[in-house]
Amino acid sequence: MEVAIENMIEEIKKPVDPEINGSARKAELQSIKQTATDCKELIIERQRLEQMVKDLRTSGEIGDAKDYSGGFAERFSK
Repeated sequence: MEVAIENMIEEIKKPVDPEINGSARKAELQSIKQTATDCKELIIERQRLEQMVKDLRTSGEIGDAKDYSGGFAERFSK
């Protein structure tokens, strides 16, 4: 996963060819944007997995994800 993230970052760093115009330029910019979004998702997933491994090492079990959203009363108070 780390290698994939590094490759995506290197792809994003490449400059857009100044010679292209119009739809080709738009397509290349869209591709860069999509790569950045995919890279962000991989980074978030990697952090989640690292936290899971850390929790396993400290407690020996995987805890449930914490839900900090409002409870029943908070959801229906409006």
